[in-house]
Amino acid sequence: MEILSGLMQGFAVALQPMNLLWCFVGVVLGTVIGVMPGLGPPATIAMLLPLTFLMNPAAAMIMLAGIYYGAKYGGSTTSILLNVPGESASVATCIDGYQMARNGRAGAALGIAAIASFIAGTVGVLGLMLIAPPLARMSLAFSSPEYFALMALGLAMVVLLGGDSMVKALLATLVGLWLAGIGTDLFSQTSRFTFGRMELLSGIDFVVVAIGVFAIGEVLANMHERGGAPAIAVPKGLRNLLPTRQDLKDSRFAFANGSLVGFFIGVLPGAGSTIASFISYGIEKAVSRHPEKFGQGVVEGVAAPEGANNAETGGALIPMLTLGIPGSSTTAVLLAALVLWGFKPGPLFIPENPAMFWGLVASMYLGNVMLLVLNLPLVPVFAQVLRAPTYVLYPLVLGISVVGVYSTSSSLFDVWLLAGFGLGGYLMRKLDYPSAPLILGLVLGGAMERALRQSLMMSDGSLSILVARPVSAVMLSLALLILLVPLFGKFNAWRLKALK
Repeated sequence: MEILSGLMQGFAVALQPMNLLWCFVGVVLGTVIGVMPGLGPPATIAMLLPLTFLMNPAAAMIMLAGIYYGAKYGGSTTSILLNVPGESASVATCIDGYQMARNGRAGAALGIAAIASFIAGTVGVLGLMLIAPPLARMSLAFSSPEYFALMALGLAMVVLLGGDSMVKALLATLVGLWLAGIGTDLFSQTSRFTFGRMELLSGIDFVVVAIGVFAIGEVLANMHERGGAPAIAVPKGLRNLLPTRQDLKDSRFAFANGSLVGFFIGVLPGAGSTIASFISYGIEKAVSRHPEKFGQGVVEGVAAPEGANNAETGGALIPMLTLGIPGSSTTAVLLAALVLWGFKPGPLFIPENPAMFWGLVASMYLGNVMLLVLNLPLVPVFAQVLRAPTYVLYPLVLGISVVGVYSTSSSLFDVWLLAGFGLGGYLMRKLDYPSAPLILGLVLGGAMERALRQSLMMSDGSLSILVARPVSAVMLSLALLILLVPLFGKFNAWRLKALK
């Protein structure tokens, strides 16, 4: 009853005309930012933060949160149409989403991504509303050893499902982990693998590697497709540009899988939507009746990671609001905004600021509806991009890639790095090395190293702490068993059959 009365209070706040307007502005800005690779919600929210000092804090929080979850809707667009992931969580969507586009089902992929985002985003808000305090307390049980084990398990799953050769997938993962180590050591402040280049002291940006390996590598691999014909077939008719009933039926489990996995992983500070999307994709493939079709363009391969990506938002707000612990760069900026406005995120935040909390929850329900209404009608419009001939589409992809990379750092060095990683992505395709393990290794490498070194500090340098704690021991054991699959003929045969 208390939750229901709080929600009614929240809708009274969210439905105020100005708050409703700012919610709409936030989700539209978020969608645009998601479509534009390189910018991202953390930078956008940080740039807009000074303007919010003139606004009502509730309205400002509603708008900034709208940018946060709105960007996750928009992030699927370039991933599906151009194989350009704007953020790390969109990499999993590229695997089947872009293949669906190549198979003439771009509209269906975009539509199912919007529907999955709506369903999972709503589930995430429902979880935020119902079980925020107990889940927040549960997440306190996770410390550095558990986070290291969770990320190791995520990497192991990607290696298992990365391709026919687990050795190649493991090598790609190790390269990604090495790339993550380039820059300045967080603990000793010494430079590593910079080769005397000042530009590498801050490390290599994910956007440079992801866009190079996926977008530039894809363009180079398809340069032989010349002429005036469209690069990708796009069927005519609105019916062919939206998901079918069979698509929705096939995605039923994927909706539930992505919603639950995304939310519960989002509650863990530092886990993030990247792990959520890859684990959700891995689970979907493992339980599928036709796992051999994954990677060739199946609708479940889009629905599961997109759902996890959006459900993670509701989960990630729980430790930020109830514990004052940001789980990502975006929630760190939102936490800073709350502090600047005079609020104190923590266990007393909800009882002391019910109008702010419940107004935010109610606005997220409304924002998800706005995003669905905005995105579904635009599916046919976005799909028309693929009607462009190759001599138009490929330069467009290259232009978006260069602008996206340059806009993040204003550095020509990053543009040269983009070209290098593009060539590397092309070679990986030719040599049949999977790209996803490399990207995930890059994304998780820094956090894994930090969690491992903090664990060693807690145990005075003893690795036994990783297996002395039950949760971390179980997850590390699972990761090890996954990596040992090739040694067991029956299980490896099952894995290879699933990948073919």
